[in-house]
Amino acid sequence: MKKRIKYGIMLVVALVLAYNSVYFKSLSEVKATPTADQFDATTYANEFWSTKLTPGLGQAVEINTLVAELETDKDAAFAKHSHALGIGNIRYFMIRGEGEITTIGENTVTVVAKTDQAQQPVKIETEFVYGNAVRDAQGLIDLTEFTSTMHLNSVSEEINRKIRTEVVPPFKANAQKGQRVQFVGAIELNQEHLRLDEIEVIPVALDLVEPEGASTN
Repeated sequence: MKKRIKYGIMLVVALVLAYNSVYFKSLSEVKATPTADQFDATTYANEFWSTKLTPGLGQAVEINTLVAELETDKDAAFAKHSHALGIGNIRYFMIRGEGEITTIGENTVTVVAKTDQAQQPVKIETEFVYGNAVRDAQGLIDLTEFTSTMHLNSVSEEINRKIRTEVVPPFKANAQKGQRVQFVGAIELNQEHLRLDEIEVIPVALDLVEPEGASTN
């Protein structure tokens, strides 16, 4: 009899402890409560764009200058101008240039960037804007700000979305063959297998240049 009473008391205590250890929240409360894993990629990308990325565009290397340095001393040019978060042959450069539009394709606009000493054809991406080139090209990302690679990748997605929706459309709507354009953007190069004949630029800034003597009315 005593054993039954003892077991009964133990059962009641266990049930009370179990009841008090369970706490239910409504779905709306859970969604409204901030967690350590929440990350606003849109806000971060917009702040990164306005306070870090675009203010530093003036330091972008001119594309013909970069190509000349790569052809002279590839390793030195990569060390001087490229950045990447990971270890490997894939590196990113922030470049600039000015030249004439020679081809307007469905996915790219080909521009021949010229200086007094050289000229370099590049393809400006207007459709397939993806990857980490713009995010990483200036070496401004601080990895300690991120708790997961998912958050880091979401920043790239938001930056690329901004380019697709804000940078590319006005340029593509007004660009014509023969026009001159000033561009700044990121490129990806493989240090081990370097190809300079088909450089693709993810644009950050695109400005069509008015011909000399054009009317401003």
